[in-house]
Amino acid sequence: MAGGFLLAVSLVAGTILGAGQGQASIGFVAGFGVGLALALAVWLLDRRRTR
Repeated sequence: MAGGFLLAVSLVAGTILGAGQGQASIGFVAGFGVGLALALAVWLLDRRRTR
């Protein structure tokens, strides 16, 4: 499954939303955290499904 897509989209969205509030770096880090959690969830679900 495509967990990397969720990570990439979260990074871009977090940076854009953060830049809109004058905090692009914090938006990038927050987007990374959300994307990482989503990618991890996809990986865990896919791993459970294939076993």
